[in-house]
Amino acid sequence: MGVIRFCPDPKALARKGGTVHIIITDAWLAKSRALHLNGLKLVAVGALASVLLMLGSIASYHWIFLEGVRNSWPGFASLGRLMYPDDTDTQNAYLRANLDAMARKLGEMQARMVQIDSLGERVAGLAGLSPAEFKVPQGSGGALVGGRDLSMEELMGALDRIDQTSGSRVDWLTVVESRLFDQKIRRTMVPTEKPVVGGHVGSPFGFRIDPITGRSALHTGLDFPANPGTPILSAAGGLVVVQEYHAAYGNMVEIDHGNDLITRYAHASKVLVKKGDIVKRGQKIAEVGSTGRSTGPHLHFEVWVSGVPQDPGRFLAAGENLASAKPAAPGPRRP
Repeated sequence: MGVIRFCPDPKALARKGGTVHIIITDAWLAKSRALHLNGLKLVAVGALASVLLMLGSIASYHWIFLEGVRNSWPGFASLGRLMYPDDTDTQNAYLRANLDAMARKLGEMQARMVQIDSLGERVAGLAGLSPAEFKVPQGSGGALVGGRDLSMEELMGALDRIDQTSGSRVDWLTVVESRLFDQKIRRTMVPTEKPVVGGHVGSPFGFRIDPITGRSALHTGLDFPANPGTPILSAAGGLVVVQEYHAAYGNMVEIDHGNDLITRYAHASKVLVKKGDIVKRGQKIAEVGSTGRSTGPHLHFEVWVSGVPQDPGRFLAAGENLASAKPAAPGPRRP
């Protein structure tokens, strides 16, 4: 058995600043060995021992405590919660706050969907579609109301339902937009625009006494007396199919509006379009004159449907009704 003895030398300590003698004795071999450590060596040995102790503590912490907490060894999980109680609570509070914020935003989105559904029903009615087809199916829509917090699964399910509902509403509103656009195109192609601004009808559609022959004859259009050079406007958008001089109609323009509907403008003094031109509603196409079989400057305006002359007054009256039915433009908002 070995024995270690520390034997400081008083004289050496006083003379050299301190020396420590370490004597190692082996009882079995009856041998002894002495180590002499002065102050510098003693400090180095102490520092080395401290470093080794520190490294051993760190290694023990990482390889024993942390592994035990990660792998849920018996007793280590509760010890980890005791040492780090605030981290878990903070994370839970952060997640709860985010879920609550998302739930509030979800409620706002669902309320907005209800508004979109209500607006969609009204617009569908204007487009001539059944508003009932736009209604939300039972069980969807509505704001979030409840006395408990939503879980992540419930929140994700509600978001999925909103995504599906919004997708179907986009498809339906696209159909409504297409129908409204088609109606707008049809309105622009129907001759409801007055061909002479401010002009009054001098001779209506129907049978009358012909001013030249003095005999009863069918007047196939409307006459608008006006000064020479007064602009003649296209009653609707369409394609110019005839631009020629006619013995009875004088300088004449015919515009095809589709669906077997044609308008004719006669007795013009000057024509500003040619065959093949595309014209818009209200576009100036000619000027009032007295060419052809005419007793004075005026515009003779006809509407033909499937080759049969129609009373242009009915079309112009429909245009006036549409104009009067348009809602007034909203005024400036008050602060």
